[in-house]
Amino acid sequence: MTTYPNLISEAFAPQFHASDPTHVHTHELPLWPDCFAAVRAGYKPFDVRRNHEDFQVGDVLLLREFDPEANNHTGRTITRWVSYVLQGGNFGVEADWCVLGFSNQPPIPAGMTDIRLW
Repeated sequence: MTTYPNLISEAFAPQFHASDPTHVHTHELPLWPDCFAAVRAGYKPFDVRRNHEDFQVGDVLLLREFDPEANNHTGRTITRWVSYVLQGGNFGVEADWCVLGFSNQPPIPAGMTDIRLW
């Protein structure tokens, strides 16, 4: 059996930090019902968006379910935090687009390095 002593169990892995705590913004984003359900269930921990809002790690995302057939919001919302931003111009992502990684938990405060302390 191979063991990997340098790996930390997921329960004790450090949570992400906001890249600039003074820059944290809240973004309201519409999601179609299938995507909304997948994010809510945890199957879709990312989204691809045009990066016209200058998304940053640590930003709050208010994800609002949007029904394109009825052309309105359903009233259902989910809150997620941006844990990663893959800027466009890389890996086949168009230059003015980005891939946002989602977290269910907010970033840990500056100076903390381990969620066991939080």
